[in-house]
Amino acid sequence: MFAIDDHRHMARALQLAERGLFTTTPNPRVGCVIVRDGKVAGEGWHQKAGEPHAEALALAAAGNAARGATAYVSLEPCSHQGRTPPCADALIAAGVARVVAAMQDPNPAVAGEGLRRLQSAGVDAVCGLLENEARELNIGFVSRMTRGRPWLRLKIAASLDGKSALLNGVSQWITGENARRDGHGFRARACAVLTGAGTVLEDDPRLTVREVATTRQPLRVIVDSRLETPADARILEGGGVLVACARENRSKMAALQRKDAEILVLPNPQGKVDLAMLMRELARRGINEVHAEAGWKLNGSLFAEGLVDELLIYLAPILIGDAGRGMFNLPELAELADARRLKVFDQRMVGEDLRLRARPA
Repeated sequence: MFAIDDHRHMARALQLAERGLFTTTPNPRVGCVIVRDGKVAGEGWHQKAGEPHAEALALAAAGNAARGATAYVSLEPCSHQGRTPPCADALIAAGVARVVAAMQDPNPAVAGEGLRRLQSAGVDAVCGLLENEARELNIGFVSRMTRGRPWLRLKIAASLDGKSALLNGVSQWITGENARRDGHGFRARACAVLTGAGTVLEDDPRLTVREVATTRQPLRVIVDSRLETPADARILEGGGVLVACARENRSKMAALQRKDAEILVLPNPQGKVDLAMLMRELARRGINEVHAEAGWKLNGSLFAEGLVDELLIYLAPILIGDAGRGMFNLPELAELADARRLKVFDQRMVGEDLRLRARPA
């Protein structure tokens, strides 16, 4: 169904889409390549919500050469009017003869309608080329559209014996500079960075992106059941912080609000923050990917509630010993058969540290 050249041009469209890795939220990352008579006539990639989509930019670059051409798009062209006009209509008006999409748009407002509109206008529109690669690029957008919650990636830095901190809570720095820089790249691609009040109190982190170039800082989210976050915490600097708590405390809330923090009261029956409800609220706000950097207690709660979609673990070649804190605070198991199983899909060295990426099996 697809020729070698089709694969080559779609790979280029995905490469273009990846340029928007840090900037397109809440929109998906999309690239487009327009090819006529075997030659690239125009390219484009979506850069920021509210700005032209990849197809519009590629069509503008191609000009009259778009007539009779093939458009390779990493996501099905949209069919609805948002802040920009429908891309399917733009492709039809330009006289494109063929459209190859990597995957169907999971947005219910599109969900195949873009392809159907193209086909109804006589365009040879097909889908499914390099679909897995396209889905991985927009895994958070797909999660928000199909599950109503963001994709949560949990980052942990630990010793080789699985300790994420000393018994007294000290964890800076277990891993080396290369691993920390790599972790900032994952922060940058996320729409929100999530942590707990314990981490704020013990480490006083900023949780901003500093080690890689980006024009956008993710929303910072603190899970703080009892509103223990100090008003002078570094994470509050510059605003852009959401604090989720389990009970109201007018004086503490006022102190945080004076630092431009937004407070959400989301209690569960146990008097803690309802984490599932928090994820749904983040999705409602257009958050596609959440990057969590927390302590072992919040890590355990997120995992126990089935909210962790991916683990990003950096293992340093050091040993801390039994007295250190583990990665997760999870209930004791009586049988090994009850252990939570993971599938490692990527492993590599980052400086002197081993980086593992895994998902629940």
